[in-house]
Amino acid sequence: MLELSWPWFLLLLPVPFLMYFLPKAKPKGDGIWWGNTEQLVDHQDHKAITKRPSLRYFSLLISWILVVFAMTQPVWLGEPTKVTPSGRDLLIALDLSGSMQVSDMELNGQPANRLEAAKSVLSDFIKERRGDRIGIIVFGSKAYLQAPLSFDTKTINQLVQEAQIGFAGEQTAIGDAIGLGIKRLEDKPSDKKVLILMTDGANTAGRVQPQQAAAFAASQNVKIHTIGIGADRMIVQSFFGPKAINPSSDLDETLLKNIAAKTGGEYFRAKSTEDLKNIYKTLDALEPTPAEDIWQRPLTSLFHWLCFASLVFFGLALLTGKELDLNMPFKRKHRRHQGGQS
Repeated sequence: MLELSWPWFLLLLPVPFLMYFLPKAKPKGDGIWWGNTEQLVDHQDHKAITKRPSLRYFSLLISWILVVFAMTQPVWLGEPTKVTPSGRDLLIALDLSGSMQVSDMELNGQPANRLEAAKSVLSDFIKERRGDRIGIIVFGSKAYLQAPLSFDTKTINQLVQEAQIGFAGEQTAIGDAIGLGIKRLEDKPSDKKVLILMTDGANTAGRVQPQQAAAFAASQNVKIHTIGIGADRMIVQSFFGPKAINPSSDLDETLLKNIAAKTGGEYFRAKSTEDLKNIYKTLDALEPTPAEDIWQRPLTSLFHWLCFASLVFFGLALLTGKELDLNMPFKRKHRRHQGGQS
């Protein structure tokens, strides 16, 4: 739909027509002397031509109409489109250390390692976070940004599925992962900065101590939710037969609880895939996404297109005028030549 911002400029459209009614200039003398009759014939022919509307006349008229419409600042209103408002800036730090390959989880009734279970639950979580910018940090011996903050949840999900154990080293640098998360969130609004840290061990590598990183995160208003993943009982086969062990004996729950408490987040314990699903449902409630979509109509300004079209027609009028002036001498010579032959 077309909309004019300043429609009152349309009052200028009749100006060229009003000029027709202006008083005509009167000749100063009573007569005109002609050197010969050929000039009179040329003058009469030219006068007859000028009485008819020419291409130059129409070009100037169209150019004027386009200029007037451009001055009204016309815009084209597109079809309404649905836009999801911006929600959280949500970073997910995923542990890829060697201990994540322990198969103490289940997926669809089949044994699965911790990373497979984490990726499966994260996939569903990311799909539901419409309106949030999500980024992925992977860490092991070092921390790396796997995916920057983006609304493109499909691509983020794909990058999560491509993460493999050992990509970042075999150890666990929790402090470095938090430090990288703070850096990626430092320019974001203070009430929307959230980091979800998922690990199955203790801090065994890195240059930054987790407690120091947590204190700095609190000063930067970064909220950290921590998740300790891993079963607390697992049956393994030993030389003396089946034996129950605690595969999560290396999990530093005290550290994860302190990190969450310092930054205003929550600590969660995931002993199974079902626990992980429930944790991410809780996180959905703690960090809600925008409730309603916004409808908007895109605006496309037509001002520059009308100005360009006006210049084209004005240029056409100038070129047409030059052609008439150049052709008149040729017509005179041609007529004189015909007169000499007769």
